[in-house]
Amino acid sequence: MARSRLLDESGLVRVATLMSLPTLLYEYGVDPSSVLAEFGLEPAYFDEPDNTFSVATRFQLMARCAEVCRCPHFGLLVGERGNISALGPVGFLMQSSPNVRTALEVMSQHFWVHNPKATAELDEYDSFGVFRYTVLQPGTDGEEVLLDGAAAMMLNIMRSLCGHYWQPTEVHLARRRPRRLKPYRQFFDAPLVFDAEETSLIFDAYWLDKRLPSADPLLHLMMKHRIADLEAQRRHDLASQLRRILPSLLSSRDASVAVAAKRLGLGVRTMHRRLLDEGTSFTQLREEVRFAMARALLQDTRIPAHRISDRLGYTNASAFSSAFRRWSGMSPAQWRAARRRRRGTTDRCAGNT
Repeated sequence: MARSRLLDESGLVRVATLMSLPTLLYEYGVDPSSVLAEFGLEPAYFDEPDNTFSVATRFQLMARCAEVCRCPHFGLLVGERGNISALGPVGFLMQSSPNVRTALEVMSQHFWVHNPKATAELDEYDSFGVFRYTVLQPGTDGEEVLLDGAAAMMLNIMRSLCGHYWQPTEVHLARRRPRRLKPYRQFFDAPLVFDAEETSLIFDAYWLDKRLPSADPLLHLMMKHRIADLEAQRRHDLASQLRRILPSLLSSRDASVAVAAKRLGLGVRTMHRRLLDEGTSFTQLREEVRFAMARALLQDTRIPAHRISDRLGYTNASAFSSAFRRWSGMSPAQWRAARRRRRGTTDRCAGNT
């Protein structure tokens, strides 16, 4: 079976959540074989959920499908057809959990087994919960399509845990407001917030205590062992672990070295020493993640720079602008304008195909 020619062994993601893609292409009158062949893939590759391809392939493939189908909300349609079982062992561990809170904590802790280049996390407050999805390789063409799919998938996961009629109180999407709102309104049936700082579902906290009818202590134990084996096989270095937790720490406005070390069960000195052995530092990794998140928010939303600065934990917009200029060689406003010009050219070309 053909494998993607864009394959990147450092960041493979499972096919499982995109298994409906060939069928959707066919429903839009597009030959799946011709589109997938551009990426060295065949339709049969999507029959096996544990097949993998690179993050780059996933981004580019989804963007290409949206283009050839002339359907900007193509990602939403893919996500609508996904369910918790697509997460493999992580999904089965969630379903066998005693309650919704435990299930979402399982997802927060082990989601990287399914997709090492994204996080799905729960934050709990007094009266509400936040279920958020973060791409760890943002700022790439096609991200909006993937975020649409992730948000739809998150809704399906919550309904599989809480019941078919579960509804969020708000849906936040870290993307520009689309021209056509109807598909989003029909699917989510909840207040929508576009140009948000993160892609997340907001819901009443009382749902977290709901017991799951699918709770199964024996299956839960078996899945724990299975995931432990998978994590042992795929154990990443400390730098990779930090990249996974830093978006959440930045969201909480407390991305200090002490908090990060505690989150990973390490002493600060031990963490510094191990990172030095890996040829990096906590400050370097935090700035790397900040730059990635900044690119995503500048590219995919209209959020002003001062809000992005606050979101990333800078003391003021000037400090953020100086850091961004060091990273990219231009100001946030210049970078955003350049991306929009490039995007406009791409959109015009797509409109002529």
